[in-house]
Amino acid sequence: MSVLCPLLLALALVAAPGVRGACPAPADLKTEDGTRTCAKLYDKSDAYYDNCCAGAELSLQPGADLPYLPSNWANTVSSLVVGQRCELTVWSRSGKGGKSRKFSAGAYPRLEEYRRGLLGDWNNAISGLYCRCY
Repeated sequence: MSVLCPLLLALALVAAPGVRGACPAPADLKTEDGTRTCAKLYDKSDAYYDNCCAGAELSLQPGADLPYLPSNWANTVSSLVVGQRCELTVWSRSGKGGKSRKFSAGAYPRLEEYRRGLLGDWNNAISGLYCRCY
């Protein structure tokens, strides 16, 4: 039993929500020239945190206001990272309609872990957004 306890603890820490997985750290969100990036969106997530924040990526600059996401990004975001001292507000419908949620600085590798109303979650549900930094 004593060998099983550390193994179970390790598995619980890996599966815990808020674990960063393969996502970049919020402090690392910068462009090649060193300017700040407000957030990065990814179209892939996985049951294994190490496989999250993969696939195509969309970088958002501070002040990015997209009430209508580009057609290839509407309802496809599965993982996201918000930079330090930044906040990302998302909406479930185009034109900033429907349900909304604010994501503060941090990594969100599996958006299916974040509720959107009674029966839904935020995986593949973002259609509009606004990103601001302080």
